[in-house]
Amino acid sequence: MKNGNAQIKEDVGFVFIQGAGLQSWIWERVVSEMKHPVLLIDFPEGENGSRKGLAMRDYNDHIKQQVEVWDIEKYIVVGHSWGGLPALVLSSDLPGRVVGFIAIGATIPKSGGSFLSTFPPAKRLLMHALLRIFGTRPTASAIRKGLCNDLSYDQASEVVDAFVPESIHIYTDRIRAMLPADLPKLYIKLTRDQEMQSSHQDRMIANLNPQSIEQM
Repeated sequence: MKNGNAQIKEDVGFVFIQGAGLQSWIWERVVSEMKHPVLLIDFPEGENGSRKGLAMRDYNDHIKQQVEVWDIEKYIVVGHSWGGLPALVLSSDLPGRVVGFIAIGATIPKSGGSFLSTFPPAKRLLMHALLRIFGTRPTASAIRKGLCNDLSYDQASEVVDAFVPESIHIYTDRIRAMLPADLPKLYIKLTRDQEMQSSHQDRMIANLNPQSIEQM
């Protein structure tokens, strides 16, 4: 967990939640020029460092604990990729403190849905089977081609080396999150994302119903 300018208590802060398998340091260059306080979220560690037995609620509780001890009262939650799910839960659980929601190429299921529920039935069944058989860590080549398609070789190597397999439950467990109707919401659509097709992002945008949409 890393805080920036946390002494400025009256400022609005930003809480950053990355996608599955990634570490909070991926945000460091993003936030280096920001003038607001920032909190980079870390995911929980299970027994012997393995997250295999953790449920989605364990991730949500761990994230909420980090935010609750932060001395910034108002903040905007930023969720990337799978991180959209815990970002939704956090924003739903702490409505008095969350003043904005930003989804960056993020998965946004309907309330009561899971990560896998956002896909068509046939693909959902296929992905569930693949997760059961092969686990949640893609091959190095798949990470380079998907997550890191527009990064340099050295940057991609950092991501590959630091990638942590997550619990399968974070893809299958359902979440319930109701954002306040008047909460400002922004979806940033990633037009060259190799992990989430443009049409899928359009469905996520429809689920979120944001006031603003930007393309990157």
